[in-house]
Amino acid sequence: MSPSYHVERDGVESLYRTPNALAEHYSRFRVDQRLLLDGHSHQAWPDVSLRGQLQAWEDAADHLGEKWSKAFAAAEAVRQGYAGLLEDEQGLYALGANTHDLLLRFLSILPWRQRRRLLTTDGEFHTLRRQLRRLEEEGVEVLRVPSAPSQEVSQRLVEAIDDSVAAVFVSSVFFRTGEIVEGLDTVLRACQRHGAELFVDAYHAVNVVPFPVQRLGLDGAFVVGGGYKYCQLGEGNCFLRIPPGRSFRPAITGWFSEFSALESSRPGGETVYGVGADAFAGSTYDPTSHYRAREVFTFFQDCSLSPEILRQISQHQIGLLQRTFDALDLPPEVIHRPSDLPLEKVGGFLALPSPRAADLCRELRHRGVWTDHRDQILRLGPAPYLSDRQLSDAMGILGECVRSLGSHPGSR
Repeated sequence: MSPSYHVERDGVESLYRTPNALAEHYSRFRVDQRLLLDGHSHQAWPDVSLRGQLQAWEDAADHLGEKWSKAFAAAEAVRQGYAGLLEDEQGLYALGANTHDLLLRFLSILPWRQRRRLLTTDGEFHTLRRQLRRLEEEGVEVLRVPSAPSQEVSQRLVEAIDDSVAAVFVSSVFFRTGEIVEGLDTVLRACQRHGAELFVDAYHAVNVVPFPVQRLGLDGAFVVGGGYKYCQLGEGNCFLRIPPGRSFRPAITGWFSEFSALESSRPGGETVYGVGADAFAGSTYDPTSHYRAREVFTFFQDCSLSPEILRQISQHQIGLLQRTFDALDLPPEVIHRPSDLPLEKVGGFLALPSPRAADLCRELRHRGVWTDHRDQILRLGPAPYLSDRQLSDAMGILGECVRSLGSHPGSR
């Protein structure tokens, strides 16, 4: 059954009104009854996703061990879904339950005997931050350039790349601040000159900030991302985009890689790999997430909610949050909004620095507003199923929370 909402028929303005025209398709998550501003962390799933969950169970019950042909069809739909979002017909896509799984497979292709230096920023997500820190303890040299100001990040990376660097790791949107990093094509060209790989974390871009790989000049880059945030796919749906036209032999490899290489496999011989993305394949997994994701990708397509339309909606919502926050005129020593960051340079959430971010996050949740914080930054992430009134109501509650903290300065 086709969804009742279609952007070309109903317009994006119908998503700003009350009730939001999309909200009825998220009835199980009760998005019209709750102030869910944690969309940068995990968005609600549309109701159709339940159909995928049930179909996975029914296929397992009906087909037992022969269910895998159906599961692989769901996985292929997920690969095509991501390739479509990145406008990337040539790229190859390996899937994983999480980005750490895919990061490990990527790390295992690097020429560690010749190069033991990695380059990154000090603003990367926990998965990468923690793993690189641990590798440092084993003797890997990790160089970090400052992530602020974000407009200088690409140039800093370019200047730091030399023939000793095995790979460069950088986000397209920083997870703490929501700032978009531009000029990554210059980083890729520098990597190619020096024989290094570029690994771009696009998790905070996919489906909220258009990320057309080819037009961005990133055809030769590895790109990692997933569906837990802006894609509304839930857990277990991460991808690694692999540059086309090259072959790789990950040292961390699962037996699913042999599926397309069984004829050339020889006992006791060199480990063989599947072609393309199959070289990065893992092993037996729970396919339920892919069934769910296939339904959600279809839902977005049926609504014509493209990355460009979703960016338009997001920019409207972030702009509304900014204006509403400014009108509150809150004490800047408690919370403020950086005024030097233009709206078009912001990703899918509003980042508000505050030394009381943890307290505010806790008080907001107590008053029915779902959000989160990273260090001393409160993050407010809207989603396309929220109305303007819900966003304004949430900001009004934030004002009440700030003033309440101000009246009790000793509270912690």
